[in-house]
Amino acid sequence: VQLVESGGDSAEAGGSRRLSCVVSGNTNTGYCMAWFRQAPGNNRAGLALINIVTGRTFYTDSVRGRFTISHDNAKNTLYLQMNNLKPDDASMYYCAAYRHESWDPPCTILAARYTSWGQGTQVTVS
Repeated sequence: VQLVESGGDSAEAGGSRRLSCVVSGNTNTGYCMAWFRQAPGNNRAGLALINIVTGRTFYTDSVRGRFTISHDNAKNTLYLQMNNLKPDDASMYYCAAYRHESWDPPCTILAARYTSWGQGTQVTVS
């Protein structure tokens, strides 16, 4: 699948932004999808994932309670609602996906497992 992110922009600390990731290609199957971010000089960090068939989600401690991942099957779009933004949230944000069947192990947040990546969208927080 091909992934295209949007929604990145500048935001004030304490504010909110919603990122979108449009999915195209073979969407008639199950996927694990996730959001990652990478700031200059840092490794790419997983933030949240969703199994688009079951709706199961997982969040890492850095964003749990502030960010919400969701997927609109009709629009083939992944979202990341980011609330209470902090300066440390400033980063390039990426969506990613890998094909997942019902008999596979649960979705993982490990970046190496993901086979499709978007080009990224930049979020700045001041």
